[in-house]
Amino acid sequence: MAKYGLAQLSPERIAEYRDEHLAEGKSPNTVRLEMALLGHLYTTAIREWGLGLMYNPVANVRRPSPGQGRDRRLSWSELRRMLKACDAHSNPMLDWVVRIALYTAMRQGEILSLTHDQVDLQRRILRLSDTTNGSARTVPLSRRAVAVFRAALNNPARPRDSDLIFPGEPGRDGMRRPYQIHKVWADALKRAGVANLRFHDLRHEAVSRLVEMGLSDQEVAAISGHKSMQMLRRYMHLRAEDLVERLDSAKRR
Repeated sequence: MAKYGLAQLSPERIAEYRDEHLAEGKSPNTVRLEMALLGHLYTTAIREWGLGLMYNPVANVRRPSPGQGRDRRLSWSELRRMLKACDAHSNPMLDWVVRIALYTAMRQGEILSLTHDQVDLQRRILRLSDTTNGSARTVPLSRRAVAVFRAALNNPARPRDSDLIFPGEPGRDGMRRPYQIHKVWADALKRAGVANLRFHDLRHEAVSRLVEMGLSDQEVAAISGHKSMQMLRRYMHLRAEDLVERLDSAKRR
């Protein structure tokens, strides 16, 4: 698309772009987001830049339906193998980051960018200001999450030249940036024999577990940061066996 000027793009070309990317295997939601970004560019160009464009061609192109979303849940066996493989890694930050994702339903970027001043272990909360949906939120911490953060903050090997809780190695400029988890995470999954699992699936897992624990939709949304109940429910994939246990428990009560 970069070879075209804004005035050159037609609804037909944008529709071709949509179909080509779907045929290449991109998810419908990814294509929807790309089209939304392109549409926003036209809106800004028309309203704020005064480029003289007559209309927004993206508005006339049908976007793919968002689909059902992933429903990948970890079995108990997979969870144990995954955590064991992460714990065996030479750098303990891999295990800490994965456990925080499971205990808090935070996104990978939110976890890796955490700084010391955002975490209050005394009150068992952490504050997020830079989130994907643009809304700040306060995340409550379970005792397990507090234990992980305490271990990370008290790590004797933790560098003192960075305020990041999970810092990486210094770059060529000497600056420390967030810990790079992608390769070590993939290697740990391979050793654990866990297939078809993305890091973001841990957020799905955590949200579903919160619901299975009995928290209301509003309580879960307050923790996870979902703005709408519709989006929250796309993240909730409850295990049928857990629902059976809750049914039996309710019947006994």
